[in-house]
Amino acid sequence: MTDNTHNGSLISIGELSRRTGIPVRTIRFYCDEAILASRRTSGGHRMFDPTTAIDQLLQVRRLRALGLGLGPIVDILAGTVPLAQAVTAERSTLDTELAALTWRRAALLAIEHAPPAERATRVQLLATVQDRHRTHDSVVTFWRRMLTPLPPDIFDGFIEMNVPDPDPHHIVAYAELATLITDPALRVVMSRQLWRSDRTRIRHKQALLTGVARACESAAHLLRTNQRPRPGPELDQFVDAHASARGERDTPRFRRQLLTGATDSDHRIHRYWSLTSEVTGTITVGTALHWLYNALTQSVHPDDIPLVTNPFPCPNWDAAQPVSDR
Repeated sequence: MTDNTHNGSLISIGELSRRTGIPVRTIRFYCDEAILASRRTSGGHRMFDPTTAIDQLLQVRRLRALGLGLGPIVDILAGTVPLAQAVTAERSTLDTELAALTWRRAALLAIEHAPPAERATRVQLLATVQDRHRTHDSVVTFWRRMLTPLPPDIFDGFIEMNVPDPDPHHIVAYAELATLITDPALRVVMSRQLWRSDRTRIRHKQALLTGVARACESAAHLLRTNQRPRPGPELDQFVDAHASARGERDTPRFRRQLLTGATDSDHRIHRYWSLTSEVTGTITVGTALHWLYNALTQSVHPDDIPLVTNPFPCPNWDAAQPVSDR
């Protein structure tokens, strides 16, 4: 806009540059981007209100030094976005960038510290998890397909406890876990471990999963105190969940049926839950199911079926067992 009457109270772009230390070309850019208001003389020269323009330019320079983009700065100067909100958004963006850089650095260190003969393989492995969020979503999807009948709150609780969202120290284990879930055979054996039969024979799938989840919670309490697998209320709860879901009763015959074709000793299941325990540092559902499986074998064949050695890293309830799974 043109002002021929009040130019005496305004300053030129050169004077504004001298007072703020900001180059003339930068001030012109801010004017063109509507970040800074100016007036035009009849000759077309830009003029500025010294108080307003200096304050705005200094604010822009400070915010730019903190890394804020011009868009948020315009909103702050216009009063449409509070300063605190803009700063919080910028900090959140920075957190995301730092997490990505930390993850990338961990991958590079893992390759650097690998034995020379293993580096090429490790490069191939770690390349699969560089998009950390997509990898995590893949693991969630793996379980969502298997646990579809679960209510959202129970499923979310399972995800929180049993689906790793690891720190960089566990990037190699996490990469191997992410590779494991791409094997269709893992889903088959894991599903068999969970459902214990053809799913079409189960009348109440949600009730079964809910009951098994409760039984695993009970078993986890014993695992925390390193108690060896044994028949008891935890196992009864587990068997009752399966029996009720099929419209049957808990009998010796039914318990034998639960062991028919059991996949609990499958090396892929063991490896998956070992990696999960390594990353999460918690007692997983897999650990609890393994404990319940060994308790079930005792309740059916206490003298004929040996305990299967605990394949998971915590807790070591089977440290003294002489018999291992083959």
